[in-house]
Amino acid sequence: MAYIGSSLIRGALTMILAGGLGERLKPLTESRTKPSVPFGGKYRIIDFALSNCLNSGLRKIYVLTQYKSDSLSRHLYESWNIFNPELGEFIYSIPPQQKISNNWYTGTSNAIFQNFNLLDDHAVENVLILSGDHIYKMDYLKMLQYHVEKKADLSIASLYLPKDQAGRFGVIEIDKNYKVLSFVEKPKNPPEIPDRAGESFVNMGIYIFKAAALKKVLQTMLNKKIDNSDFGQNVIPYMIKNGYNVMSYRFEDENKREVPYWIDVGTIDSYYAASMNLLAVNPDFNLYDPNWPLRSRRIQSPPAKTVSHEGERVGRAFNSLVTDGTIISGGLVDRSILGPHVRVNSYAYVTDSIIMDNCKIGRHAKVRRAIIDKNVTVPEGFEIGFDSESDKKRFTVSETGIVVIPKNYIF
Repeated sequence: MAYIGSSLIRGALTMILAGGLGERLKPLTESRTKPSVPFGGKYRIIDFALSNCLNSGLRKIYVLTQYKSDSLSRHLYESWNIFNPELGEFIYSIPPQQKISNNWYTGTSNAIFQNFNLLDDHAVENVLILSGDHIYKMDYLKMLQYHVEKKADLSIASLYLPKDQAGRFGVIEIDKNYKVLSFVEKPKNPPEIPDRAGESFVNMGIYIFKAAALKKVLQTMLNKKIDNSDFGQNVIPYMIKNGYNVMSYRFEDENKREVPYWIDVGTIDSYYAASMNLLAVNPDFNLYDPNWPLRSRRIQSPPAKTVSHEGERVGRAFNSLVTDGTIISGGLVDRSILGPHVRVNSYAYVTDSIIMDNCKIGRHAKVRRAIIDKNVTVPEGFEIGFDSESDKKRFTVSETGIVVIPKNYIF
């Protein structure tokens, strides 16, 4: 191996793309960007990519923001302000600044292009580029070692899927040595992996570029007036066509399950399904692995508790995730996720639902198959998720019937 781990880490810079609008996740993204949407009670979606960086030893991180970034920037400051600049560690939130034109970011690669000065500020050999809106576990250092060993200009993290499912993604065609031969967005007939018949490699949106190659490619495309705004649509096909060494890296899942776990919770229904799966006896995504800690904001709150009173007012929670500061006072919670400082009052019933921070469920209220965003008080006796037609008149209801109540909603 040409490098040891510490040398690789010193020469690597991470840039996380976190400016997505998340249109299909509305109303959860009405006031926040998609990477800052809460997940699993105490996390934000971006926490998983950042935890991967921390667990991989990569501590030079720029988070490139754009739309509705207030919540995300605040979260980064409050939750991830743990690095020591004196040791060359940092995490900075970088908003668009129109450094080289009057345009905002026009695509994934354009966001990097407009921030080339950040690469010049450090002795950067390789650039790790991530999306801030995917949930998975990955040791990026293993991919970085592969990238250097293969002397690649670009390495693309790839996930194998059955061929009949791969057409929903960008698909990578490789030879037997994993050199990328072509890259096609959402093909009707995806190419198969040479050593895995019936399966195809899909693009995970995780890239490692040799810094010099990245600069050269984007500048050359600009000089030739070739669109260089997006990695998948423009830059990667250009590099393959023009003889750059583009390699595919097979995703090695640190989640340690039989089926690799990598998801993009891009819709209300996919977000709800991924959240509810956390409540399974053996969930697909393991939050409890001490060997792969997941970091988020450390809330200074008392423990969660249940309170029972005389008679039928018994505070109970079954098969649920209950976060710090929450009080279940004489109510029943079943198969649900409760964020910090939620209060469920007497005789209330919450089932198959996600209740975010600082919500209050009034006495005798009933909530079923719902997502309630932060700072909402459900009035006494009110019912959500039991009358679809009534819910649709007030709230967003997904294709599968999940009722979504926006942040700060007042009944």
